[in-house]
Amino acid sequence: MRIGLSTYNIAASDLVDLAQTADAAGFESLWLGEHIILPLEYESEHPTSSGTTVQHHTGPIIDPSTILVDPLVALAAAAAVTSQIRLATGIYLIPLRHPILIARATATLYELSAGRFVLGAGSGWLREEFASLDISFADRATRFDETIDALRALWSGDVVRHDGPHFSFGPVQLGPQPVPVPLILGGNTTPALRRAAAKADGWFSSGTPSFDEARAIRDRLDAHCRAAGRDRPLPMWFRAAAVDGGALAQYADDGFEQVVLWADQLWPREGDRDDKRAAFAAALDRTGLRDLVAPIAG
Repeated sequence: MRIGLSTYNIAASDLVDLAQTADAAGFESLWLGEHIILPLEYESEHPTSSGTTVQHHTGPIIDPSTILVDPLVALAAAAAVTSQIRLATGIYLIPLRHPILIARATATLYELSAGRFVLGAGSGWLREEFASLDISFADRATRFDETIDALRALWSGDVVRHDGPHFSFGPVQLGPQPVPVPLILGGNTTPALRRAAAKADGWFSSGTPSFDEARAIRDRLDAHCRAAGRDRPLPMWFRAAAVDGGALAQYADDGFEQVVLWADQLWPREGDRDDKRAAFAAALDRTGLRDLVAPIAG
């Protein structure tokens, strides 16, 4: 089993330090969440807030103190100081952008990272964020599906002509060579799992499901993949609430291949770079994680 980190509400410079430290320690991946803007006094609820999924962040997910960054810019800086760790968006709100702009930026980051960039994409849930950008929240699902198809075509290196309900362009070409950016989709609902089985290169959990929930979601996604005719398992990354190496053993024993931990349980928000790196190293020893991640570094 390989272990990654998930982070959100983090300054870009701090993200770069975390990425470099996690890379040296042997973590498999680093997932950076995003919102574009901070709508104040919003009423939207996160999709997992009404279920049993563990809520890692307490209180509003967005408030005036939340630190937001452009994830592609921040991950590009992280790519420059790392060599092995996968750098992923977890997740990137693709209905809020034009697919040509997404394709250009992600192709550039894929090259800069020597193929380590992963595009984790979602449809969004914050109605007020869509309103701020003058994009229809009601159209987000159809924009999401259309953007996925457009990205696949643009990344192919072929000449693209696209005429859809939301975007029309072409003939255009992103570049002469294919750019195999892995597309990871999230969401725990049945429609989201079906979409991932049909269109994705992998799946990333929404929220922080319990171990039992993770097992159930994995089984459901496997069933959807079989129904979609996939000939091999779909890679899955599950956020786990536990940071203790012993508690994580149940995931390994049950055949989970990738587990992602919240980075703020290891990487403190306060202190300078040296303080944070020292605290990170101490947390790896205290939790027994060092022995789980260190072999990856070799």
